[in-house]
Amino acid sequence: MGITMKQNESKILIFGGTGYIGSHMVKASIKLGHPTYVFTRPDSDKKDLIREFQSMGAIIIKGRVEEHDKLVEALREVDIVISALAYPQVLDQLKILEAIKIAGNIKRFLPSDFGVEEDRVSALPPFEAFLDKKRRIRRAIEEAKIPYTFISANCYGSYFINYLLNPSHPNKQEITVYGSGEAKAVLNYEQDIGMYTIKVATDPRMHNRIVIFRPSENAVSQLELISLWEKKTGKIFKKTHISEEEIVTLSQTLPDPQNIPVSILHSVFVKGATADFEIGGDDVEASSLYPDLKFSTVDEMLDVFLKNPPKPASAAFE
Repeated sequence: MGITMKQNESKILIFGGTGYIGSHMVKASIKLGHPTYVFTRPDSDKKDLIREFQSMGAIIIKGRVEEHDKLVEALREVDIVISALAYPQVLDQLKILEAIKIAGNIKRFLPSDFGVEEDRVSALPPFEAFLDKKRRIRRAIEEAKIPYTFISANCYGSYFINYLLNPSHPNKQEITVYGSGEAKAVLNYEQDIGMYTIKVATDPRMHNRIVIFRPSENAVSQLELISLWEKKTGKIFKKTHISEEEIVTLSQTLPDPQNIPVSILHSVFVKGATADFEIGGDDVEASSLYPDLKFSTVDEMLDVFLKNPPKPASAAFE
């Protein structure tokens, strides 16, 4: 496959590119002018999305992560590898890592993080076990001395606005608040996460760094979010609080993997895990890195919901 390269272009291979956050990365990579490859299962049911990617210029590689030789061959075509595999496939990234070692040409690997900064938070056991798998991948990458960037993108804005406010139910009078509703959470628009991920992946300054997407104006509490939404819609909602105690109990009594989402809600919306630590040392906060790029504010995201609400999505935990 011959692609003529321009200056500042990197060939980027994306795993999980047909998934919720991965699709935004594929589109951003194409938009920014990088030759973009998407590794997808031969039996993927995302046929329309794959066709859309192809019409935008992406190269689709059909295969499975178990097919070692196929992986190595695909990797030898590219410079940068981004994995946006969903949680159930997190440990499959060890197979990608093995193939990266053999290929020997990869300039940067971004594993499937894109959530809370797992090396800086501790959580209830079900979420802790979830984060441990991601930490295992990070440590394996460091140990293999593969050049990396680890990204903490915090909360997917549309996903959580849908989850917290249920804006697609126009007759809804009541909103559930987790804990006191006062802890801050960082909400970033999915398209921005896609864009910043590609910028960071191709930025020589971000080699072997942890990059955190935490624009200060996007740290918002549930109560602030509800109040903003009330102002925009002219409605007043009844707030029903679920106490921290109830959430902790659910995390202990729900079967696995249903115990993971409640444990995530606890970390993010009760404890404020995305907003409550200092960014220091070698860690980089992304919002000031690129003068030509900025994160949409929570206010702007809510405007999108007023005009053309994104469909609710659900995360895969099994």
